[in-house]
Amino acid sequence: MTLYDVPAPAKLNLFLHVVGRRADGYHLLQTVFRFIDLCDTLHFDLRADGVISRAAELPGVSEADDLTLRAAHALQRATGTRQGAQIALEKRIPQGGGLGGGSSDAATVLIALNKLWGTGLTRRELMALALPLGADVPVFVFGQSAFAEGVGEDLTAITLPERAYLVAQPDSSVPTVGIFSAPDLTRDSSYITIADFLASPTFSFGKNDLEPVVHRLYPEVFRASRWLAEQGYPVRMSGSGACLFAEFSELSEAVLAKAEISAIMRGAVETNSTTHPRFRLVQACTGLTEHPLRNWIAR
Repeated sequence: MTLYDVPAPAKLNLFLHVVGRRADGYHLLQTVFRFIDLCDTLHFDLRADGVISRAAELPGVSEADDLTLRAAHALQRATGTRQGAQIALEKRIPQGGGLGGGSSDAATVLIALNKLWGTGLTRRELMALALPLGADVPVFVFGQSAFAEGVGEDLTAITLPERAYLVAQPDSSVPTVGIFSAPDLTRDSSYITIADFLASPTFSFGKNDLEPVVHRLYPEVFRASRWLAEQGYPVRMSGSGACLFAEFSELSEAVLAKAEISAIMRGAVETNSTTHPRFRLVQACTGLTEHPLRNWIAR
């Protein structure tokens, strides 16, 4: 048995406020997660010998650190199944970009192998397995746009208006741990309510409290953000960065913006401009109403 072409969508943090810090060092957050149609793709081949393996190495990621393998082993241990799987991963979501690629891959493994192995875990049970893998993993199992609190695991489903996004990737990879441990990170944003956000669920609401730290430590992120704003495209950083996104009402607007920015960038290359920041435009994306695998979990 096989499951091929299984999607793992990226997420955006429409805002991200750090509202405190627990005694154990974990930060207390408020954020809104939205899935977008920029996706990694996974393929699963059933193995009867119980072995869990990956079809190819992921550059820079050891097997011990590979969240896809860790997720598969967690499900195998929790259910006692004797089945295994070979997992192939096609990456499109930038690593170290704040788009949740690794977390999404892990969640897709849990959902897909729960189906392939017939282990029958509920959504709540899969979310419990997801949390030790990373604070962002549960929302991908949750499967809906969500207002998140706590360390990101306290989720409330919300309905968001249709929007499109243009994602840009500065020439930097930002490790999350270093940002949250920075001494100049502010940790005292005021608490808001879901009603506060829903009164104006647009790009103008809130901020990302991690941006000032990332801008200081990774100048290319700051330069890209400032340059895009100067071209008329204000952007916000997703998660701990480095990826930036601009919001649009329609996908056609995001596609047009990508073409216009690309033309300016080509002109800068042709004139050997040294002031142009180093970044690439990843994709014009549509915001999803729910995770594409939401209905793969029975309840």
